Amino acid sequence: MSHALVTGGAGFVGSHLIDSLLTDGWRVTALDNFDPFYARAIKESNIRSHRQHANYRLLEVNLCDQAALDSLTDRYDAIVHLAARAGIRPSIMDPTSCQAINVTGTQQMLELARRLNVPQFVFASSSSVYGINPHVPWCEDDYVVRPISPYASSKVSGELLGHVYSHLYGMRFIALRFFTVYGPRQRPDLAIHSFARKILAGEPVTVFGDGTTSRDYTYVDDIISGVRAAMEYTSTPYEIINLGNNQTVSLLEMIDTLQQALGVLAITNHLPEQPGDVRQTWANINKAEALLGYRPRTRFDRGISLFIEWIRTSDAQLLSSSVG
Repeated sequence: MSHALVTGGAGFVGSHLIDSLLTDGWRVTALDNFDPFYARAIKESNIRSHRQHANYRLLEVNLCDQAALDSLTDRYDAIVHLAARAGIRPSIMDPTSCQAINVTGTQQMLELARRLNVPQFVFASSSSVYGINPHVPWCEDDYVVRPISPYASSKVSGELLGHVYSHLYGMRFIALRFFTVYGPRQRPDLAIHSFARKILAGEPVTVFGDGTTSRDYTYVDDIISGVRAAMEYTSTPYEIINLGNNQTVSLLEMIDTLQQALGVLAITNHLPEQPGDVRQTWANINKAEALLGYRPRTRFDRGISLFIEWIRTSDAQLLSSSVG
């Protein structure tokens, strides 16, 4: 039975990945420190079904805790390193914590992989590494050493550390640059989730700038298909690969799609653009298609409908449990 170690295993992408792995017969060890960045109850809800599975083990571990990592002695076929101190603006507010968790934590996981001879290391990087790059869609060969936020810088550092370990120790390192992942279980601080909640509550949503900034929104199921393919990839020792949807949606278009899915008009509050934000993200996914057979299948309007369905279902379940 194949065995995966997944960091950030109780989070948004991590819990979806573990759903997929357990369904396909993998054994999974999940690491998560339940950082108070958002409510622990949300992560507990993400993994409720996992806790009942015989092939699942959860360890509450901080990746900077050397002693806790030293206690791990199992054999793993792959490490999928998703854990991070996430977010552009939080990283600007607290760059020291971002550096400690995202860079030192990645270094610790690479050391663990080296010590346990793990053959495959998949790293969750980010589209933010491209910084302000007018040459769209963004390609993996583009220049990325001018990030504009501590978060982006930390992800570049993780990619470079992976190259060092791949070169020195022969482990395969695949960095996947995620482009704005959304879908059920999305973190509550992220725009789509936050906006949907505010629109439902009749509260104003904040539009930074004129609303023409755009993102390459990628539905979580498509991201998981790319991660699973990267876990099986064996052709080369080191790769950086975009996982996106190969199209862009403006901020105003995103709000309009939410309005249509919710059947409620949004109240908007316009403010200046924020430091660290880029105006556009857009993935060239030719490399992902060629190396991983990656083909995103979820249109943005369909993904938003599925996300809203999840919100309504989860809210109904919460209300039912509170009444009961």
